Amino acid sequence: MEEGNYRIERVRNIGFVAHIDAGKTTTTERILYFTGRTHKLGNVDEGTTEMDWMEEERQRGITITSAATTCFWRDHRINIIDTPGHVDFTAEVERSLRVLDGAIVIFSGVDMVESQSEKVWRQADKYRVPRLAFINKLDRVGAQFTQTMEMIRERLSAVPLPLQIPYGSGPDLGGMIDLVKMKLIRWDEASQGERYEYLPIPKEMEAEARAFREALLERLAEVDEGALMDFLENREFGEERLRLLIRQATLGHGYVPVLGGASLKNVGIQPLLDAIVAYLPSPLDVPPVRGIWWEGQNGDRRQGEKVRHADPNEPLAALAFKVVTDEYTGRLVFLRVYSGRLERGKALLNSTRGLKERISRIFHMHANDRTEIESAVAGDIVAVVGPRELTTGETLCDPDDPIILEKIEFPEPVLSAAIEPQMESEEKRLTEALHKLAAEDPTFKFRVDAETNQTIISGMGELHLEILIHRLTREFKVAAHVGRPEVAYKETLLEPVEIEERFVKQTGGRGQYAHVIIKFAPLERGQGFIFEEKIKGGLIPQEFIPSVRQGIEEAMQSGPLAGYPVIDIKATLVGGSFHPVDSSDLAFKTAGARALHAALRRGGATLLEPIMEVEIISPNEYLGEVVDDVKVRRGEVKAIESRNSTQILRAEVPLAETFGYATRLRSLTQGRAVYSLKFARYEPVPPARKEEILRGR
Repeated sequence: MEEGNYRIERVRNIGFVAHIDAGKTTTTERILYFTGRTHKLGNVDEGTTEMDWMEEERQRGITITSAATTCFWRDHRINIIDTPGHVDFTAEVERSLRVLDGAIVIFSGVDMVESQSEKVWRQADKYRVPRLAFINKLDRVGAQFTQTMEMIRERLSAVPLPLQIPYGSGPDLGGMIDLVKMKLIRWDEASQGERYEYLPIPKEMEAEARAFREALLERLAEVDEGALMDFLENREFGEERLRLLIRQATLGHGYVPVLGGASLKNVGIQPLLDAIVAYLPSPLDVPPVRGIWWEGQNGDRRQGEKVRHADPNEPLAALAFKVVTDEYTGRLVFLRVYSGRLERGKALLNSTRGLKERISRIFHMHANDRTEIESAVAGDIVAVVGPRELTTGETLCDPDDPIILEKIEFPEPVLSAAIEPQMESEEKRLTEALHKLAAEDPTFKFRVDAETNQTIISGMGELHLEILIHRLTREFKVAAHVGRPEVAYKETLLEPVEIEERFVKQTGGRGQYAHVIIKFAPLERGQGFIFEEKIKGGLIPQEFIPSVRQGIEEAMQSGPLAGYPVIDIKATLVGGSFHPVDSSDLAFKTAGARALHAALRRGGATLLEPIMEVEIISPNEYLGEVVDDVKVRRGEVKAIESRNSTQILRAEVPLAETFGYATRLRSLTQGRAVYSLKFARYEPVPPARKEEILRGR
């Protein structure tokens, strides 16, 4: 399977994921430098990074969008996606993990396993992505390699395989001891870590290194019978065999090799690259991608499952995982090619929508720079120009052998704000810019409120909306007024109810007739909308049933209490009737919508609010004030954990009570505490608060 000068088994599609500030972008920048991809070391603090190329990213020192690049190490091609750590940009992590074969999770040796580290770990679990752990910042005071590894074991339910241990700690870090080679690796500061050497293990570390290696061998013996026998009989393990066992444990059993270093000081990067090549999968090592093909009106006939292997000779199957607006080429779509060959100029099928598309240009990306190529093959990650309708989560495939790959699921936005242009003449430009931002970011949505005619934008948090609004000004040159952020409340049904609804309209000539009997029931939080039909004897023809569902779904966009969307209900169509002349799709759609409104009136509706998981890291002396403030905000403290001179508080707080919390926390702790928020679930609003919200509408 050759393409150009590399083989598919020598390709690694990987991503770096971590909690904000763990050193993820710095590590990526060092990898680009040491592989020769860049010729100077980028620095987050100085705003000189290659991967954080957006103006907003360089100003704030955080990663906002996932950036793609390619580098080469030991005759392997490594396609890298650097993802954001801030929870507001979780969609970027989600879509990246969906198309990657392996991941490197970076932990701060000082802060250890933080809340967003848990979040990205669970996302990697969801997509069964094999991963390495890199414990960074071991040159900092208070860095704890062993304790971080134990937290990985306990909090993430992982099986860590330490391949290195640090020699020294904090500012006295003198290198890393390689447990496979049983050597000390020391980096040369004068060459900025470019030169390094293997030395004998210092005598004072020999016993500790032997103990760690013994523990490593014991773990590896669990995955291979031959290794178990050799371990029990105290036989030696050579380097090559150890690497094969580690690879087997990582790919087949979910074990996690652990390495360490200090990226800012250029310590630990080359062994990390070696580990990426040695232990993470090629596209051939991961299970073949699966998909389906649907036929028939409204997708009501399923035509079975299809499988695609990482083979250039199979029919094309590629997944769009990112769309960006580009000032030079207009619209760039990022694709992961799972099978076949992608060639420019060739007509292809967007099977998700049933549309024909054509690729005019194909690029290998390096952050915001690009190299144009003629074609891409299975295992490649590329950006393309040409498809007008293709968007995130949709499949591009061979028209003669169609397949629909599994879509990427994104969380719903939880925060909204009204927006309007500063000048009326810019209304059209604002709408066009919002369309482009929504195409790029599946967690950003906008709509026009039917009652107020206001444009409402929605996102994952205050920072998310703030950055999108700044991008309107910087990139799209649209100045806008933005209202105070508001919580995205939802409504739901309280009690099960059966509704009989007739829609009859006679205006002379052909009329409208639809009759439905629908059982509505509330669902557990997070289950969304479920529609079932149990029509017997042809009481309603099959062609009208999708219209009933469509009517209910459209009516769910606005609930009876305050016009918020309705969630978590089940509708079961159990009966009804039709008229051979007057019945129509429109009539049954209207009957479905009216039935939902009647169900919410008769069964009762309640208001739901988003609840956020909060993690606060505070110095010991401020814990009391922080806890009291959380309780004032209707929060519930779930756990408090001591770590050195800090306390880690985990709580659940309604989103409505978190506005302005950054300023309040700074005031309470003299700027020494930090916090992170992530969406947990929706819960009913307390009665007093509910009345207050409804009065405000």
